[in-house]
Amino acid sequence: MLEVTGVSFRPAGKIYYFSSNGLESKLGDNVIVETSRGIDYGRVVKENFLIDENSFKKPLKPILRMADSSDDYIYQENIRKAKDAMKLCSEKIKEHGLDMNLVDCEYTFDSSRIIFYFTSDDRVDFRELVKDLARIFKVRIELRQIGIRDQAKCVSGLGPCGQECCCKRFMRDFNPVSIKMAKDQSLSLNQSKISGMCGRLMCCLNYEQEGYEEKLRKMPRIGAIVNTEYGQGKVVSSNTLLENVVVKIEENDNYEFYTVAIGDIIK
Repeated sequence: MLEVTGVSFRPAGKIYYFSSNGLESKLGDNVIVETSRGIDYGRVVKENFLIDENSFKKPLKPILRMADSSDDYIYQENIRKAKDAMKLCSEKIKEHGLDMNLVDCEYTFDSSRIIFYFTSDDRVDFRELVKDLARIFKVRIELRQIGIRDQAKCVSGLGPCGQECCCKRFMRDFNPVSIKMAKDQSLSLNQSKISGMCGRLMCCLNYEQEGYEEKLRKMPRIGAIVNTEYGQGKVVSSNTLLENVVVKIEENDNYEFYTVAIGDIIK
């Protein structure tokens, strides 16, 4: 068994696992770790726990040490420098006439590399831009093209519910969302009402889908023929959450209201 710790490098970012290296870290502690891009500064989001070391394909890198005040200062300075780098990079993008939207920027902890994140509808030849930026900053430059959902996570904003985007607040991964979920939840299929800041289907459609699917298994579909105390009828409307249906009785064309949960009707 191996003792590991979950570390994230961005708010609501993906969790990476490191060997605890005998350190007793707590949630919210800042730590210094070794990553594929060098020494980095992260935050503990999962406290130490034991796991079979064969669960990981590659040996885990260790947490090097707990971050101290000087590390915190370097981290904050990198954030400040990244804002300045964003402004300069935006100017250079205009100078080179590139069709790209700069979204975010970050310095690695040791300031040996600057990573710029951008979106674009097409592939962009940014080789001359990279050379220009490298001459200015005198460090390694990386430009990474990201998707529109990743852009919303970086930029954030308020959703229709009035709260900050879920992807920025707590979602570490994007789960698949489909139009079927909107249909199952009897939502308007108006694209503007079921889309988030990114223009894609809202991630929150996924939260209640399991509950809707469980209820829908009990419910007769609209158009289904069911047996009632007044004879056979056709389901003309339904309320999934309340498990209610309205049935048009064939014999007298009356509309009757039934609650499926208490067995008023038989499929």
